[in-house]
Order: sequence, then C-alpha cells, then structure tokens
Amino acid sequence: MKLVTIDAPGGGRAGALIGDDILDLGRAASAIPIAGWIPTSVRRILEGGDEGLDVVRRVVDKAAGGKSGLAAQLREQGALTPAASTRLMAPIPDPSCIWSCGMNYGEHLKEMNTPIPDQPTGFVKSSNAIIGPGAPIVLPKQCPEMVDFEGEFSFVIGRECHNVGEAEAMDYVAGYTIVNDVSARDWVAGVFAANGNMPAIHAWELNILGKQLPTFSPMGPVMVTRDEIKDPHDLDLKTTLNGQVMQSTNTDDLVFGLPRLIAHFSRWLRFRPGDIFTTGSPSGVGYGRKPKLFMKPGDTIAVTVEGIGTLSNPIVAPRS
Repeated sequence: MKLVTIDAPGGGRAGALIGDDILDLGRAASAIPIAGWIPTSVRRILEGGDEGLDVVRRVVDKAAGGKSGLAAQLREQGALTPAASTRLMAPIPDPSCIWSCGMNYGEHLKEMNTPIPDQPTGFVKSSNAIIGPGAPIVLPKQCPEMVDFEGEFSFVIGRECHNVGEAEAMDYVAGYTIVNDVSARDWVAGVFAANGNMPAIHAWELNILGKQLPTFSPMGPVMVTRDEIKDPHDLDLKTTLNGQVMQSTNTDDLVFGLPRLIAHFSRWLRFRPGDIFTTGSPSGVGYGRKPKLFMKPGDTIAVTVEGIGTLSNPIVAPRS
C-alpha cells in the first residue's frame, strides 16, 4: 500500500496511490462508509497502529476491486483523481522528528576521504525544511553557489520506539519513503581544515546547519508500507540531475543496516509514529566530484528508489 498526503488547506488530506489514481480517503466515506473512521493525516493513521493501517487497506482494496460503478461514484465525488494531476505534499509533512544518518554508505565515505565510523552517526534535520514532490528547492540568498543533492532511502517509524534491540527493531518500521538531504556545502572545507577538537566541532556544526535551510528536505512521493518491500537492504537507488545519473547504488552498500540504526539511536531518543529516518547518502554527490558540481536555477533533481517511486523537484533562484 502506498500512502500519500494530498495538498489541501489545513495541512493536507490522507490518500493512497491506486494504479494511476489517487484515492482521497476522507472523500471516499460516502461511497465506502468505513473510510469515515480513517484519520485525516498519514501520521495519525500510523498512530493507530496495525489496526489503523488495516482499515485503510480494506478501503483501498475495495476501491481497487474493479467495480466500475464504485469507481465512477468515487470519481464523481472527487475521491478518485488522476495521479498525474493531483498535487501532493510530502507523505508525512508533519513528523515530530527527522533523524538523518550520516557516513553510512561505504562508497560515499571513500569519495569524501572519510574513514568508516565505529558506530552510526546522525543529526536532527528541521521538519520546517520539508517540501513535497514537484515543489521547488529554493536556493538560499545567503549561500546559493554550493547547494548539493543527497538522494536517500528513508524509513518511517510506526510505533513508539525507545531503547529497542536489533532483533525487534524492524517491528517498529511502518514503511519507506525517499528524502533528498539537500545541503549547502559552503562549510565542508572548514571541517577538513580544522586544527584541534573544538574548531573541528564548530566547523561540523556549521556544516550541519547547511542542511537545515527552507525547502532542503524534499520527501515523497509516497510512503510504501513495510509489507511491500521484501528486503530494504537490497534496493536500487538512482539520483539524476537533468536526466544525467549522479548517484547509482544499492542499499547493500549501507555500512549500518536499519536494525542497527534503530537500536543504536533509540538508546537515547524516543521516536514516535511518523518520524523519519534517512539512512545516509550514497556516492556521487556534487561535492565529491572532480570538478565539483552543484545545483543551479533551472535544474531538476530526481531520486528513484526501487519499489517506492521517484521524487523529483525543480531548482529555482533565491527569492528576494
């Protein structure tokens, strides 16, 4: 099942991708009464646990069941619309936390001349940076010249998660999505040039701040439920800039797999339904290229992950 958030006033409405159509779960209630029990947001659906997802699945299965009369009724009510013309937000536009894992693809560490860490590393990314598929990435006026892409396979927490072990960690995953960890690279050189512990720490903090700018967390287009992905550690990922392949990898290059990430970070953090984990960037980022390559106005960046879909966003000039 592929859940979406339809762009609408009030923070959007929960929906589902059915073939080439989007089902608006709220508007489906008059034709499929049980849909009236479904919350209006994907995050709130996840808060309902497996029972909440089962209700959504029953509605989706009924709508996709091939009965032309029901489909016609749903279309007439505006509950079933073509995906190509339905504007989407991020599938979960309001997570309480985006936890971004860094230094987690072997080949990316090589291109950045970075040693493999002994344990997972990560940082919080501002939810205020979230945008949906098709929304523009706006180059920041204060640092527009070195804006880079990082296409990342990501997963979504499905229930409250704190201090769990690796053996049970995957039970806390609701599904998967894509995040582009857009990054202003103006401060990366300072990390490598820092002399001493405290200067290095301060330089790293500036580098992380370069990931927090508005529109720097494109997400989507869907959240695929966990049952749809057989093995999250064997998925092809590709990032293209204006159609040219920049990143091409498989998630088998992850240094730390999903169970390790969940078990490690949940020792300290309490994750909630709808929270997002990005798993790190593969090799091929613009900063690691020779010569370096950054996004500019008029570009289109697209990230495709097997089994999930393609997240595509245009790049636009700084706003006055």
